[in-house]
Amino acid sequence: MMRVILRAFRPSQPKRIAAGRSRPELIQRWVETADERCPLACVWFALRETATGLDDEPNLTQPAFFWALLKAGCLHSIHIHPAPSTLAQSLKNAIQTAAVLLLVALSLAANAQEQDDLSNGRPSRPEIAVKVPTAEDDSAPTMFPHSETSRYLVSGQANIIFQSHGPFHSPYDDVNSFLGRGEYKTSLLGTLYLGAQLRRDPKTGTDVIFDLESAGGRGLSEALGLAGFTNLDVVRNPNLGSTPYIARVQLHQTIGFTDKLVEASRTQFSLATEVPERRLEFHAGKMSLPDYLDINTIGSDSHLQFMNWTVDNNGAWDYAADTRGYTYAIVTEYDDKDWSARYAIALMPTVANGIDLDWNLRRASGQNMEFELRKPLLGSLLPADRKGVVRVLSFVNHAHMGLYRDANKAFLAGEGARPVIQSVEKFGAVKYGFGLNAEQELTEDLRAFTRIGWNEGQHESFAYTEVDQTVEFGADYSGRSWSRPYDKIGVTFVSNAIKKDHQDYLKLGGLGFLLGDGKLNYAREDIVEGYYNVHAWRGVYYSLDLQYIDHPGYNKDRGPALVESVRMHVDF
Repeated sequence: MMRVILRAFRPSQPKRIAAGRSRPELIQRWVETADERCPLACVWFALRETATGLDDEPNLTQPAFFWALLKAGCLHSIHIHPAPSTLAQSLKNAIQTAAVLLLVALSLAANAQEQDDLSNGRPSRPEIAVKVPTAEDDSAPTMFPHSETSRYLVSGQANIIFQSHGPFHSPYDDVNSFLGRGEYKTSLLGTLYLGAQLRRDPKTGTDVIFDLESAGGRGLSEALGLAGFTNLDVVRNPNLGSTPYIARVQLHQTIGFTDKLVEASRTQFSLATEVPERRLEFHAGKMSLPDYLDINTIGSDSHLQFMNWTVDNNGAWDYAADTRGYTYAIVTEYDDKDWSARYAIALMPTVANGIDLDWNLRRASGQNMEFELRKPLLGSLLPADRKGVVRVLSFVNHAHMGLYRDANKAFLAGEGARPVIQSVEKFGAVKYGFGLNAEQELTEDLRAFTRIGWNEGQHESFAYTEVDQTVEFGADYSGRSWSRPYDKIGVTFVSNAIKKDHQDYLKLGGLGFLLGDGKLNYAREDIVEGYYNVHAWRGVYYSLDLQYIDHPGYNKDRGPALVESVRMHVDF
């Protein structure tokens, strides 16, 4: 019996090798990385040793995963320790594979049974009535229940995204290009959220927040070649590896100005469930600025909603952050009944897209201001209970930055083989911009949103992505109408642009920290993204996502590209 089990899960051997192709030598390699083991990895592939560092073969018209039989991929669970003997490892792999398949089958079966029970009007457990969420109560379920009254918070999430694209028109490329040949990549992100209420009085509440995170895998083309990159979970420097790191450590203080209390959602960043209607809040420590600024309930969550960088955040907002997206900052927020105002000052990276931060606020800082008004945007055209929000954002960055125009002039004067923005960087440089963010409920299930962004574009893109102008609009639709209350469909369109000096820099062969095709036939980078998010069981979700990218990297000579994605998300 044991031999049958081992034979069933042993990687299948190809029956016939194509002419001129030698049988590949199979080696165990962690997905995306040959020399490190990601603690969150859920798959590995047996790949040819000659393919180390690559996911496809340049001499093929199909992406490498087309030759699945030759590469004999096998599904495995999380591994931490080196593999033991071949027999023991085969048995372990077989058991783990069966366990994974059983978990998926049970989750789908449980969800199907739950939906069948609902349709028949009989809950699976008669003593517990199933609650179908309304538009006002849209909190997603989790794997384990969490107390709303406990002083402590312990939760977590895991997000796995598989992305691929086929070959597209690409007459030329350079080191920062989005690859024209087909490829596939997997990213893995896991976060442990910890929090405690030091003081529970709503008027003077104090929280401490500590989050630990691991980011593994890689993005398509090493997250290069697109201003609106396709996966927000990807770390822009894959050489950092998947070693866990401190993502957030914060002190959160509330000062109330009224005895009137209003309900508040308990989140990973604020543990109170009741807060004063008029209050002042302070967040100090390590954080990501989009945790508090430019939030949009329809287009901000890459785990359950859209995945594109310039959809989930305002692409023209060059917010202060290291390459992982975090910084040290102080956020001050005043909240009233219908409006809020926020100010944040944060550390900038020492170099563009760098991991190190400059702690000298006199020479480098990112200052951000936002005003939020919570009023219906269409007035009497919609019922009064249809919620609407508009947010206006501005930012001013001081950092060691260069002017694209200076780099272009230096190159045209004979300096170097291509313009280099780093050669003209200096302290005292200022980059500023503005953003508009709005959302509106149209029906109980349909919501629409928009973002508009602009920055001065003369100084180099430094911290987020290479976008000087952006406009976006989209919508999502809940699955309540077909008895899938936690399912959601979303679609959006975003168009990104850069200024003339930035265009000339890329046209002359310059490289940004994301873009650079060697030359440029400029056009706006236009992206359409759509997804369907399926709630499978408790805190388990699966998504299918499609992104159509016209003029990748602002280059009319290349593309269009079609990126397909499959996402699994688990909320613990």
